[in-house]
Amino acid sequence: MFSVITSPCIGRKEGACTKVCPVNCFYDAGEQLMIHPDECTVCGLCTPEGPVNAIFPSEEVPAVESAFIQKARNFFAAKTPEELDAIRITP
Repeated sequence: MFSVITSPCIGRKEGACTKVCPVNCFYDAGEQLMIHPDECTVCGLCTPEGPVNAIFPSEEVPAVESAFIQKARNFFAAKTPEELDAIRITP
């Protein structure tokens, strides 16, 4: 299980959610931020910080947004460690 950022965040990258993440598992995916599935501890700190109610534990993602679970997995699977280092968000 990991936290997933869904469609309301497309085009929005305010970053309040990234500032509270204890493991820095947020990455800039271009049109939106994404949370790394293997790094997220599902602590829940980011969920209330997002201004558009778009972050959910993977098991609680609304059905209409479920594609974002696989979108995150695919995004990170396609990146090298060097590419990930370049797009990691650090507060």
